Amino acid sequence: MLFAAIDRWRAPAPSAEKVRWLTQQGYAHRGLHGDRVPENSPTAFAGAIARGLGIECDVQRSGDGQAVVFHDWELDRLTDASGAVSERTAAQLGAIRLKGGEDTIPSLAAVLRQVRGQVPILIEVKSRRDKRVFALCLAVRRALEGYTGQHAVMSFDPRVSRWFARYSPHTVRGLVVTEENARTLSGRGRRYLALWHARPDFLAYDIRDLPSSFPEAQRKRGLPVLTWTVRSPELAARAAQYADAPIAEGAGLG
Repeated sequence: MLFAAIDRWRAPAPSAEKVRWLTQQGYAHRGLHGDRVPENSPTAFAGAIARGLGIECDVQRSGDGQAVVFHDWELDRLTDASGAVSERTAAQLGAIRLKGGEDTIPSLAAVLRQVRGQVPILIEVKSRRDKRVFALCLAVRRALEGYTGQHAVMSFDPRVSRWFARYSPHTVRGLVVTEENARTLSGRGRRYLALWHARPDFLAYDIRDLPSSFPEAQRKRGLPVLTWTVRSPELAARAAQYADAPIAEGAGLG
């Protein structure tokens, strides 16, 4: 009862109208990628659009302050280049080809021009706890200026959601959560502290942790619960029972 009261005070539920669209479709995790289609690539996003799937993508900040779509901090796994993403400008990153296809690393602005509101998009903002988030969040907000399609930002870092709550309150914002290695009482306490700091409109929860009393309590009071990463029919069935929409890839997309 005490936690429920603090939830209502510190992290009030959003209006149903603001978040209803989140639950109306599934989302392709890093686009519809696979053989010869790299993750987080324009081709992967085109595939998701063609199937009427929402898009989930990862965004971080380039060396010159632009929001770019790329998951890893380092270039090595996904390209033939090496080194930190943050050491390259957006133009330099845009010239680097992604392994497994012909696409290069896109900016968030370019992806938004490609999507054009045809499907919803979830933007996971990648942050480091030892770095300030203001410049990163500002880069994302600048890319979103004038974008009218359904979109949301989300992050494991509660400071990101809190920043958007303060500086862009109309932007739908989410807290990404995993209970991995933190299923103790102290871990549960940290999840509540993150929730209260983030003030999110929804949760994006690790499918491996469902069912769980923490997201279920938030779901009951009006925060949609999305779940990641759904990679099999069995996980899709679990997502259908315990969450409002899946973030899926491969066999999890059906």
